[in-house]
Amino acid sequence: MGEVGRVTSISRRGGMITFQVAAPRLAADLAPGASVAVNGVCQTVTETGPGAFKFDSVAETLKCTNLGLLSRGSSVNLEAALRLGDRISGHLVSGHIDSTGVVRARRAVAARNCDFTIQVADDLRPYICGKGSICLDGVSLTVKGVKGSMVEVTVIPFTLDSTIIGAWRVGGIVNVEVDQIAKYLAAGRGK
Repeated sequence: MGEVGRVTSISRRGGMITFQVAAPRLAADLAPGASVAVNGVCQTVTETGPGAFKFDSVAETLKCTNLGLLSRGSSVNLEAALRLGDRISGHLVSGHIDSTGVVRARRAVAARNCDFTIQVADDLRPYICGKGSICLDGVSLTVKGVKGSMVEVTVIPFTLDSTIIGAWRVGGIVNVEVDQIAKYLAAGRGK
């Protein structure tokens, strides 16, 4: 995970919203035109400044993700795009959100771990399997179990403390990106 940033301003123009995000570490490495994942949503940096950057979200992005629910002061997970030649340390994700999901349960478990149950859209179910991967709000996690449209993940203390997941509450809306390889395999089978 790159950094947890904070939304410092929101400007609405027509069906588009311009967000400014304070991100002292990440902003220094960004330039206009760069891609950055915001809660897992791939966005294009439009402007940078000391310790902050801006991006525009269009109506379709706002409709299909949780970015339209952000307000001034909201915390967001941020990650810069992978550069060709960089080491891959985790699951492959694209920042192209498949849908949103709803946090249906949060349970503390041993050693400060936390189990979450996320309800996902029924049409995503074929792409999710136990011990596979799922990306929630830009954090790639291993699927603990699946029952119908309910997906369970366990989150370790490091991830709870260094992402916005620690602030997730029952009823919250999260961005969902399913495993890319599962999607391509299904497409190859004519799914």
